[in-house]
Amino acid sequence: MHGLVLAHAVDAALPLILQWNLDPVLWLGIAIFTGAYFYALGPLRRRYGWSQTIPRWRVASFIAGTVVFWLALVSPLDTLGDEYLFSAHMVQHMLIAMVVPPLWVMGVPGWMLDPFLRRPAVNRVARLLANPILAFGLFNAIMWIWHIPLLYDATLDNELIHITEHLMFAATGVLLWWPVLGTAPSIPRISPMFSVFYLFLACLPMTALGAILTFSAQPLYQPYVEAPRLWGISPLTDQQIGGLIMWLPSNIPYVLGLSIIFIRWMQEVDSVERAAAGEFDELAEDDVTGTSIAAAPGSPKESA
Repeated sequence: MHGLVLAHAVDAALPLILQWNLDPVLWLGIAIFTGAYFYALGPLRRRYGWSQTIPRWRVASFIAGTVVFWLALVSPLDTLGDEYLFSAHMVQHMLIAMVVPPLWVMGVPGWMLDPFLRRPAVNRVARLLANPILAFGLFNAIMWIWHIPLLYDATLDNELIHITEHLMFAATGVLLWWPVLGTAPSIPRISPMFSVFYLFLACLPMTALGAILTFSAQPLYQPYVEAPRLWGISPLTDQQIGGLIMWLPSNIPYVLGLSIIFIRWMQEVDSVERAAAGEFDELAEDDVTGTSIAAAPGSPKESA
């Protein structure tokens, strides 16, 4: 009997491989977004002389973020998360909210944003939204609010609400990372020390939300209770797996980011200390040399 159930689950899961999201609005939106980036990177940059150089790693970062965003919304992961498994939906949310935003922020050079930020009103709004306290609060508030069962269930019933949720995840994720990785000169980054502390704090809300989902005594989201079961995973086990995904893997970008910033910060501190030590040694050597010359036999001071 167990073998028959497992075989049925496998047969039910096989069509998922072919269920790619072919929504033309989604594909068109991603194409326009990507096309605008490369149009600014090429024709507009050359026409207005915005920049002479383009770091390849920035372009690669933007492409990587866009590919991850595309896969999260177009691949079978989308169908798996919407119709079958809460845990798959949490993987999708993690990609959209935690992985894509830092790649996009690093991928957009500052000169690409300058034409917009030169306008005083736009600059004031951008500086307000990029404030680390507001950005931190907005991102985590959005993440928690959308996981309230009533709203979460609504996203699965209404595609427009679902699209709004995903766009808010990506947008507030960009805001969260902007104080740390932002490239616009008119919106300065926070200090490395504050960045490390900031990204450490960013881990805590996701950990708390993941713990609630993991240790809940019953399933919180009715659509997944009623969904067809895949691979023999119960609704509660599925929710616990999703909670663990939010608890642990979702924090990897933050831990990786703060680790890199901390290492670079320590390297800069070490370089400054070495430079200061080198200057001190040169001054000390000059003092010793000057004293030796002054005290040498036959010098004017000695003859006097």
